[in-house]
Amino acid sequence: MPSLFDFFNIFRKTSIHLIEAKLTASQYAGSENDNTFYPGNNMSGMYRDRYDYDRQTIFSECLRAWRVNPIARRIVKLISMFIVGGGIEIKSDNKHTDKYLQNWWTHPLNQLDHKCINFCDEATRSGNLFFLCTADQNNGMLYIRGVPADQVDQIVTAENDVDQELVYKPRNIDLSPWPAYDRSNQQPVFMLHFAYNQPVGVSWGEPDLAPMLPWLGRYASWLEDRARLNRYRQAFMYVVTGKFADRAARTAREVEINSNPPQPGSVLVSDESETWTVLAPQLASHDANEDGLSLKKMIATGAGVPIHYLSEPESSTRTTSEATDQPTFRGLEQTQIFFCQIMQQLAEIAAAYRHPFDRLVLPGSHIEAIGPDMTEKDNANLALAVSRVYPAFSEIFDRGGIDENELLRLVYRMAGEVLPQDSRHSTMLKKPLKAAAPQPPQMKSGNNPNVDGGEPAANGG
Repeated sequence: MPSLFDFFNIFRKTSIHLIEAKLTASQYAGSENDNTFYPGNNMSGMYRDRYDYDRQTIFSECLRAWRVNPIARRIVKLISMFIVGGGIEIKSDNKHTDKYLQNWWTHPLNQLDHKCINFCDEATRSGNLFFLCTADQNNGMLYIRGVPADQVDQIVTAENDVDQELVYKPRNIDLSPWPAYDRSNQQPVFMLHFAYNQPVGVSWGEPDLAPMLPWLGRYASWLEDRARLNRYRQAFMYVVTGKFADRAARTAREVEINSNPPQPGSVLVSDESETWTVLAPQLASHDANEDGLSLKKMIATGAGVPIHYLSEPESSTRTTSEATDQPTFRGLEQTQIFFCQIMQQLAEIAAAYRHPFDRLVLPGSHIEAIGPDMTEKDNANLALAVSRVYPAFSEIFDRGGIDENELLRLVYRMAGEVLPQDSRHSTMLKKPLKAAAPQPPQMKSGNNPNVDGGEPAANGG
């Protein structure tokens, strides 16, 4: 039978465990522990992650390539042209929330409508987006500042879950660590992190330019050598052969010619004692074009764009060009969806911080970020598809083969859009698109009015 001392020990241990659990829950809101989460401890320290010096080298080399290499600059701008285009638009189905988000989006201290291009460029160069957010304690306005990825030294995560980021340590040791967003919407300062090309089990993302760095360097070196060879190929020198009395006479003649070299287009007159010839380098570099094209194809493959996007028409026809555009647009569409989700999350957090100061701003309302179309050609094809499909299906609808919901779904699908299912369109779906066609009167057969489908009665019958 347990003694009173044993009961006291059990109670003390239980209280300690409860206190530790409460401290852990308050420090890591919603985090798991080793007993309930499988991956274990310190996954960010596994071989999947880069060494710190290697990651910083990659970031600096990508930034340098963007600054000095025209192809790297072109690739980064191409991605931003498709992802951001004319700009990202933030919308909400709530009128007051939408009005506030427009003010927040274009606020002089935010100017996110202009900075989206810079954010997209940074994501391509570094593979990571760090946003330092500061909330105004007087009106709830959220201010966004992008932090370069190479200024973040370490991402501190939960011991048992690499996806639960807690603190971001800056490289500048004089600065305090930046806390991660804890979803309480009460932090005056916090940081958000979004990673591109993120391996599973790693906190950091990978830049799109990283695999292309060696090939960008090789292409730049090849092009520099090519330019030097072409310069030397055009260079030549005169060789004068003659009979001179002695070495002093030959030297005097050489000094005379070097002092007054013949100009292009001039006429040289010499006697039988001198013979003039031209010495030029014989550089057989006709195969160098294939080498340069191979290097450029490797760069275009890493960028995920066709070769003609990099000012290399090669011998492609319009048909092959359109065929190679399809996988390019698919990849860019995935990137655009992810980038718009980032902007949408920023807008949702901004609305949540504003809500305590303005109850009309609803953070739970539907908020979305809309990007530009990938290509105008898709709009023309979709419009053609709708114009061809709608008459046929409207005829089926008039005959009662489908209802108005199915007709709307088919039209939206042919237009490449998703049928809205929110409250704004619920009444529209219940409203008939078109009044049903009146049914023709049924003809009576004989004297029995309940018999349908019989022959019409004869005149006077």
